[in-house]
Amino acid sequence: MNELSVKEISETPVHRIHHPSKHSAHLTLWLGLLGAAAVAAGFFYFSHAEEQKKETGQFNPIKPVPSDSVLRSQLKEEQYHVMRENGTETAFRNEYWDNQKPGIYVDVITGEALFSSTDKFDASTGRPTFTKPISPDRVVEKPDSSFGMQRTEVRATGSSSHLGHVFNDGPPPTGRRYAISSAALHFIPVEKMKAEGYAEYLSLFPKEETTEQKAKDK
Repeated sequence: MNELSVKEISETPVHRIHHPSKHSAHLTLWLGLLGAAAVAAGFFYFSHAEEQKKETGQFNPIKPVPSDSVLRSQLKEEQYHVMRENGTETAFRNEYWDNQKPGIYVDVITGEALFSSTDKFDASTGRPTFTKPISPDRVVEKPDSSFGMQRTEVRATGSSSHLGHVFNDGPPPTGRRYAISSAALHFIPVEKMKAEGYAEYLSLFPKEETTEQKAKDK
């Protein structure tokens, strides 16, 4: 090795690796643990708050209406055809035409309560039929002259979805027959209504509510 090389090596600065002190490592660890604990506590608080809202009936299950592109990706083909293209599902080959369980029927898109099983009856048409909506302001009725017929269309107020048609040949006390497509509805059985945010409608089912409460008290 010549004299110049030795001189270059001797003059090259030495970079030392500085390891964090034990104190710094412990501090970082504790900060990480505290951060994780804060996240866990926040998640627990939020979950508990949502459960409390459900228990007290203050939980709001209503969802906003997504864009059309989102609805196309979220809904089944028949659901989109019925609700957004004013389609009609096949009689006797749909989900709720013969459903006899107590509960409410909500809008598939928004979750808004539309009809109750207490107003459901068998019209022998192969589709869910009701004497009235759960509340008059939940639906909108419009003249419909499609297919060369004069009918009254029923649409959901919140989502503006096509639900079906209403006719003046129903049973008492309203004399009306709301023929609704199953594809536009989601059924909430009475035993799940409170947990899913529909406790305000339990008064429609006093017998079922009493039975459920007795079962809890045992």
